[in-house]
Amino acid sequence: MKSLRIQALLLVLPLLLLSQSCGVYSFSGASIPANMKTITVLFFENSAPLVVPYLSQQFTEALKERIRNQSRLSIVRENGDGIFEGRITDYSIKPVAVGASERAEQTRLSITVSVKFTNTLNNDLSFEQPFTRYRDVRGGNITSQEATLVREITNELTEDVFNRAFANW
Repeated sequence: MKSLRIQALLLVLPLLLLSQSCGVYSFSGASIPANMKTITVLFFENSAPLVVPYLSQQFTEALKERIRNQSRLSIVRENGDGIFEGRITDYSIKPVAVGASERAEQTRLSITVSVKFTNTLNNDLSFEQPFTRYRDVRGGNITSQEATLVREITNELTEDVFNRAFANW
């Protein structure tokens, strides 16, 4: 009986110590400061030469969704402890491999987002930088796959932005 209590204590004690720590780490890998409670995500305008009408809304909402799902932060309209703002600066579809018949054998869809993150609690954690992701597709016509590719790239971009802001990657 005593041995069972000791084993239970040894199992519970590390969990108890982890839950009593400073509270800046989470299972998602994020290291959000304990005093950061709110975040503001401003609308990301699309200033790319090739404009996809739904991309600004899709990116902005995807970033909010990632923050909701991977952090304890509350999203507020303005004056958050952290503020994301920026714009979509590039959206391009270009051939990356041309075959013998001078037709594209592989096409690349690329999206670049310029992001400014302001940490109002600790300016040393603020940053401003572009993020680019792309997908290569066999063949020259990607229009049938474009919406799916945009969604996949958007997921990767929001992951990159989230990790840069909260996982110090």
